[in-house]
Amino acid sequence: MNFTEFTYKISNLKNLELPGVEAQHKLAPLLRIKELADTDILAKKPSKAGVMALFYPNKDEITNLVLILRKTYKGVHSNQVGFPGGRLENSDKNLKYTALRETEEEVGIPQSEVRVLKKLTKLYIPPSNFWVHPYVGVVDRTPEFIPQESEVEKILEVNLDHFMDEKNLISQELSTSYAKNIQVPAFSLNGHVVWGATAMMLSELKDLLKLSL
Repeated sequence: MNFTEFTYKISNLKNLELPGVEAQHKLAPLLRIKELADTDILAKKPSKAGVMALFYPNKDEITNLVLILRKTYKGVHSNQVGFPGGRLENSDKNLKYTALRETEEEVGIPQSEVRVLKKLTKLYIPPSNFWVHPYVGVVDRTPEFIPQESEVEKILEVNLDHFMDEKNLISQELSTSYAKNIQVPAFSLNGHVVWGATAMMLSELKDLLKLSL
């Protein structure tokens, strides 16, 4: 989709009701849905994080969404596809600022250039004990991405039409941090299987965009 058309169509995004948990659960493994239902989240005193679903025009003025492939490390999200973003720091004034700061650190887009349009439904991630707060943002120019060497293995520039295409919803057998060889609903984006918390947040984002585009 042309970026000018995209920005016109999503101008009312802030006024739309969020699809919420129901949309997130479309891309959640059944075990995760049960785990979330059985968990006293507040008792676990989770940490907080802010992430950014960021749209921008590529050099051909086509709308893209930026995702990142994380580095391989000793952690539950090693070598997984996710949004730019990270942990709330004591110096952050709020979670929106966290998402903007981390996006600048991880992919090099200045905070001042991002227009934040809406906050999506927060999502609890049991393996890492985090409440993740996703935001939707737009950059009006084609960015010059600078991946953070310590965190980012690869920057994924996902075409909006590719993301919205129902053909890219798949089911994949995976071994996760909490179960082995289970069928997991996922997105197939740019040759990568995107599942888990990122897929759940993308599912709500996709349902929200359907109301505008």
